Amino acid sequence: MTVLILTGEEDVTADLVVAQLHALGAPVVRLDPADLPGAVSLSGEYVHGRFRGHLSAGGRLVSMDGLRSVWVRRPGTPAARAGWPSDWLSEESGQALYGMLRSADVRWMNHPDAARRARYKPWQLRLAQRSGLPVPATLITTFPQAARDFAGRYPDLVVKPVSGTHPQHPPRAVPTSRVAPGTDFSAVAHGPTLLQRRVAKRADIRLTAVGDRMLAARKAVSPDAGPEEVDVRFARSDAPWKPVEVPPRVAEAVRGYLREAELAYGAFDFAEDADGIWWFLECNQSGQFGFVEAETEQPIARTVARWLACEDGAEPDTGDGGSTVPAPLSGGRRGTPAHPAPRVRPPRSPDRPPRSRPA
Repeated sequence: MTVLILTGEEDVTADLVVAQLHALGAPVVRLDPADLPGAVSLSGEYVHGRFRGHLSAGGRLVSMDGLRSVWVRRPGTPAARAGWPSDWLSEESGQALYGMLRSADVRWMNHPDAARRARYKPWQLRLAQRSGLPVPATLITTFPQAARDFAGRYPDLVVKPVSGTHPQHPPRAVPTSRVAPGTDFSAVAHGPTLLQRRVAKRADIRLTAVGDRMLAARKAVSPDAGPEEVDVRFARSDAPWKPVEVPPRVAEAVRGYLREAELAYGAFDFAEDADGIWWFLECNQSGQFGFVEAETEQPIARTVARWLACEDGAEPDTGDGGSTVPAPLSGGRRGTPAHPAPRVRPPRSPDRPPRSRPA
């Protein structure tokens, strides 16, 4: 049974997992939907009461029936690299590819429907609250007066994008920034603005949830860091990421979040305050983990590979102190198999009846 990874050509995080799948002896095919049609081809037939689907990448053919799991890592837009790209061709290609994959009996990390929903920041905050995770006071608004009133109640604020990234190619990270005292807020009328009470943090927490495992890491804030340094991605800190145990109440809340979100993978960001409270900031359903693994040596890539390669109900990996959570409900290079795929027969012609098989 083959693992299918949908991601772009340059994805070091996927490289780490492919290496671990090789070590497990699990066949894996890696492709980018941006190469469909072209380097990636597909075919699906619905005849005689049966569905037969196939994907071709790098000259190799893999059957939908031969897929064990699909990792929707960071795929490109379907047909983006086609000879004559268009919005229509992208929609057609996406409908064909993801529609066929939905017809296969596979495990998803993460299912496209759950992944799409999980990207909405307002939805994340509400789900985190319902799950029992502490959430800083937050306002999303286009009303300048609402922003002024909010700042009156919470004078120390940060501002961050609602979507998380700037829509350019490649996407550019927009840093979380502290709101200057006396800000007028008139500009919020020009677009939705997310304001949040600043957490006076002593550390940043990255909790990576993989199926039934949780691996958390902690990065201490530099003692001489100023209040303007609110985004760990841009902070001047030499402190390394270190493994940390997940508090039981946080673990229970994360379990609830994953169950309701129907996610098999989630990268949770928290801010730890002086009292040791982990304040929920966001959950990235396809977040990076290579930087954490490099500093902590936590086996995140191996854990992802084991989830993708194992059957439902398989025993979780052990021996590294990670916390566990119940598994949620589950439904190489560009165009090149990263591991030899199993040999399969090509699609049968629609007018040719299937052979009978022994029971």
